[in-house]
Amino acid sequence: MEEDIKEEMDTINEENMETGELEVKPEKKPKVYLPGRPLKKDEQLVHDPSAYIMLHEAQTGAPCLTFDVVPDGDGNNRTEFPLTTYLVAGTQAESRNGNSIIVMRVSNMLKTYKEESESESSDESESSSSSSSSEELSLSKLPKMDTALIRHQGTVNRIRSTVANGRVLAAVWSELGRVTVVDLKTQLLAVTDSVSVPVKKKKKKKGVGEPMVPLQVFTGHADEGYGLDWSPVSKGVLASGDCRSNIFVWLPREDGWDIDETPLIGHKDSVEDLQWSPNEQNVLASCSVDRTIRIWDTREQGAAACKLTVKNAHKSDINVISWNRREPLIVSGGDDGFLNIWDLRNFKSNNAVAILKHHSQSITSVEWSPHESSVFASSGEDDQIALWDLAVERDDNAEIDPHLKDLPPQLLFIHQGQNDIKELHWHAQIPGLVISTANSGFNFFKTISV
Repeated sequence: MEEDIKEEMDTINEENMETGELEVKPEKKPKVYLPGRPLKKDEQLVHDPSAYIMLHEAQTGAPCLTFDVVPDGDGNNRTEFPLTTYLVAGTQAESRNGNSIIVMRVSNMLKTYKEESESESSDESESSSSSSSSEELSLSKLPKMDTALIRHQGTVNRIRSTVANGRVLAAVWSELGRVTVVDLKTQLLAVTDSVSVPVKKKKKKKGVGEPMVPLQVFTGHADEGYGLDWSPVSKGVLASGDCRSNIFVWLPREDGWDIDETPLIGHKDSVEDLQWSPNEQNVLASCSVDRTIRIWDTREQGAAACKLTVKNAHKSDINVISWNRREPLIVSGGDDGFLNIWDLRNFKSNNAVAILKHHSQSITSVEWSPHESSVFASSGEDDQIALWDLAVERDDNAEIDPHLKDLPPQLLFIHQGQNDIKELHWHAQIPGLVISTANSGFNFFKTISV
């Protein structure tokens, strides 16, 4: 029976070849990727355009371990396309002397999602135009990235920006064990209008970009570190934490910063992340490899400053924390892949109000949305970014796909396609815009979910 069918198919194919007709094989339809399913060798992930309002990618040469969104004067709650954003990032170059602080202006980020009617009219318009004008049209649709570089010695472990006293500042943690504050005015002018700041031709020196002119350099840390945060309440106040468990508070003065020689003492291992309270000017949160989360009153010194401690907040190292701007909540992410939600009103109980598990590897970044108090984003070493909404609850009466029954109901969206994701941030002035950096470059995206 099988041999008869094979012979019949061979005959049909031979006849088709003689008549000039080719055998048409059915196209393989893309499958929907389900979380947790390993990809085969010949499989690759392709994003669904209908799931993104906007999705753009960018590369900066050397990968960036860390970045921050630079506040701009273009207004808040921006929703009209094309979008423009300013960033400051730090590189991880192969050569220690090849690192830079990069100030970026990414403009002309157009909406990538199109309704069917929009797609049809766009196709008709492009088909009616000449080939040369089509090329111009395609180029006009591409985002544009303008950059200005500052030389930096050593890998940039973490970088954070703020606006204080009319200046845009960046604090930079170097792998060489020092924290530097720089003014970004010259670089921002350069990326905004390259004509206003002409490029000066100089002899090539070691390093990339213009020489650094620091406002202040602090070498009081005994080791390198990652914890770094500007206070959103007291402008110009900074906190930095190192791998030796120490936290220093920087208080601004007219010509720089006063840094107390006595650090905040309490952690028993590396301070991985710091977050100032969005409402209280002297309250600081920290997390550590020692598996604790601590709340500090920075008016005190040394060990006396530690007011609250959650012990064993995770089963392993705690990498990142984020303080909700509108609710008394902190989210933490650890090497155990868990995301724990802590209510500050019930902090002493040592119990998380919610424990979420989706990431299969260590959490690398977490941040609450500045516009939706129940929404936050997380990234992990599993090359995934997850968007979460704590307001969502499972409907016990609804039918659930068996493949999805183990996913938390609060999980709104999974973004993939980047390799080795390091950090993510929401844009405070553009609702729904998430920016992420990885060894494979930057992603800028807005989803239909948030």
